[in-house]
Amino acid sequence: MTIFDLSHISLTRKGARILDDVSLTVRAGEHWALLGPNGCGKTTLLNILTGYLWPMEGTVTVLGDRYGTVDIREKRRHIGLVSSALFERVPSGETFTDVVLSGRYASLGLYEEIHANDLDRAREIVTFLSCGHIADRPYGVLSFGERQRSLIGRALMADPSLLILDEPCEGLDISAREMLLRTLDSLAESGDMSLLMVTHRVEEIPPAVTHAAIMKGGCMVASGKKPDTITSENISKAMGLDVEILSRNGRLFAITG
Repeated sequence: MTIFDLSHISLTRKGARILDDVSLTVRAGEHWALLGPNGCGKTTLLNILTGYLWPMEGTVTVLGDRYGTVDIREKRRHIGLVSSALFERVPSGETFTDVVLSGRYASLGLYEEIHANDLDRAREIVTFLSCGHIADRPYGVLSFGERQRSLIGRALMADPSLLILDEPCEGLDISAREMLLRTLDSLAESGDMSLLMVTHRVEEIPPAVTHAAIMKGGCMVASGKKPDTITSENISKAMGLDVEILSRNGRLFAITG
């Protein structure tokens, strides 16, 4: 089963080519990292995938339906999105559990009647995220890492087929980062969804990621299975400097010469 297929996507803004003939296909059971320097087009590609931008050329197919022939709002219900853009939009008085629950209604804040089965599901997710000790803590006093996990829980409430994480480790200290990466590994190993993780640091890629795509200047440098794609040559080309990629215990590290 194909989760999504981006075929020959191009986008130009104010005369600048933002994306140039980019293709990417993710299949069920695959977990991807999307890598590249800042400004290479990663976030723009995500906005096209989630239907907030429309390409000038190419086609977008999500869960078997091509955009332009289907209600995109319905498709978004099957895509979980975790982005720093959501951080400041969550009401500070909502508890960790409330934030998770809000994913059931695709809202930021609770404005609907809460059903017992939804609350049970939210509590299951809170436990899975190892956050029972902060379940009733207000969002406004949560640490950056705790807020990140609450938004992951919110995305999981909809039982998505695809979970997109846009720079999920940005702003986290080492302890919070490692806790988050262990959570992502557990999600990947559960087999219930595909992950698409956007980052510009190979150190932030959890071992469970199976595939990778590397972008530079709006173009795709390489894509495929992780060991074949995240190489010293490909990363050096994308970043514009000599980089050596090392592997240890399933984790990747970049060293500059």
